[in-house]
Amino acid sequence: MSRMKIFAATLGLVAFVSASTAFAADAESCKKVRLSDVGWTDIQATTGVASVLLTALGYEPEVIQLSVPVTYASLKNNDLDVFLGNWMPSMTADIKDYAAEGSVETVGENLTGAGYGLVVPTYMADAGVKTLADLAKPEIKEKLDGKVYGIEAGNDGNRIILDMIAKPDSGLAGYELVESSEAGMLTQAEQSMKDNQWIVFLGWTPHPVMGEMKISYLDGMGDSGFGAATVLTNVRKGYVAECPNVGKFITNLKFDLSMENTMMDAILKGGNANDVATEWLKKNPDAATPWLNGVTTFDGGDAAAAVKTALGS
Repeated sequence: MSRMKIFAATLGLVAFVSASTAFAADAESCKKVRLSDVGWTDIQATTGVASVLLTALGYEPEVIQLSVPVTYASLKNNDLDVFLGNWMPSMTADIKDYAAEGSVETVGENLTGAGYGLVVPTYMADAGVKTLADLAKPEIKEKLDGKVYGIEAGNDGNRIILDMIAKPDSGLAGYELVESSEAGMLTQAEQSMKDNQWIVFLGWTPHPVMGEMKISYLDGMGDSGFGAATVLTNVRKGYVAECPNVGKFITNLKFDLSMENTMMDAILKGGNANDVATEWLKKNPDAATPWLNGVTTFDGGDAAAAVKTALGS
């Protein structure tokens, strides 16, 4: 064989190998993407968005309902890939050990401008109940029936409240935590406020229902973790390196309060998270552009074109 033919054959082989390399964006093991749903409406909304877009890109998202503690244990044990709901600093204790040993990694913030803490109706704040210390006053504790309302057992907010209750110098010393679902807590709050009764409960932003309520955050939370918050994206150790394309997509995800409020409202009214996310993406076709930057479909194709086709836009 002549040198020219050998050179041409070599070029052909290189071209074939290059094309084959470009064809697969991620390994086959990366096709299934396992995400945690801890039952909070905001995380249902953001996980719904991620799931819809991952499906459009040719991946197979699997959303698994887990508590916060089980979520982190599952990330450590490689039974889970992604969690979009690391509220900080309130979840510092939940992630601290996992982050220290490196079994759970944080790849960025997906929401800023959030808030988290104990709230009271504005009429209570107007009556002088403005700080955590105010709750210790006997007459206020009596009007509250010695109860503070939280959400599901095991979540970080309830844990912070229980820690406060356990401290004798805390405004919540001697109180009882009533644990319920998010919907159950909100129903209790709405009924109490309708009758102008006193109540203290766990509140957060974004939230369409609480966003419409006339409520005030209590001051004086110290270093409890309540107050201004950011929401971080967590993945299992080595996930981004192992699955760089989907890892890039997950890292790119950044949301805002308006977006989450809109979708949360629809979900709380009975909408399926994926259906709600699909409708929102159809109405906001440019929103996905920054999330798809540097990303391809699972088989190496045009991500933007695939999403546009999937959404029928």
